[in-house]
Amino acid sequence: MIFDWGFAFSILPAFGQALVVTMQATLAGMALALVLGLVWAIARRSRNRLVAFCAGFLVEFIRSTPLLVQLYFLFYVLPLWGPRITPLETGILALGLHYSAYTAEVYRAGINGVARGQWEAALALNLGRAVTWRTVILPQAVVPILPALGNYLVALFKETPLLSAITLLELLHTAKLIGADTFRYLEPLSLVGALFLILSLMASTLTRKLEKACDRFRHG
Repeated sequence: MIFDWGFAFSILPAFGQALVVTMQATLAGMALALVLGLVWAIARRSRNRLVAFCAGFLVEFIRSTPLLVQLYFLFYVLPLWGPRITPLETGILALGLHYSAYTAEVYRAGINGVARGQWEAALALNLGRAVTWRTVILPQAVVPILPALGNYLVALFKETPLLSAITLLELLHTAKLIGADTFRYLEPLSLVGALFLILSLMASTLTRKLEKACDRFRHG
């Protein structure tokens, strides 16, 4: 089969719509992962042993189960216990939960990297626990780990083809539908690969620039 450039250009509008869905799932999922990951990281340092244990167990459970299984559970089982949500909302929730377990470990590494003297100084100044976290610990912990969080953004983006398993019309599912309708798979699948390659390289480049910026910030 010869690559047909005319056919490839004719299906680009469909991929444009699918790309919007893919980017929505990626960005919203990563935002959720960043927020939840911070919650899990702080909870694991709680003075309440039950809270710390539950947070640690949740993180390990999420990390130890495949994303695809979590997707199926949220899409097919969760609606039996509550309101049915759309495939896009399910994808965002699954990606956010799954990667929150990984971002939690990154946050934990950053928090552990803050010098103990910073905690002692905050205590000496009689700062509340919430104020200490917000103004002393997190600003110092987050900056060094920004590159690692950027890497997880790239990884999450490359996981979005799994969302086709729950009927979400992202890039891969759109390519499969076009192939099924036209019996031409070379062009749509090639375009999907090219789009993922280009966007992943762009994200990787931005991550490297962010890493250099963080290094300059840390070293004055």
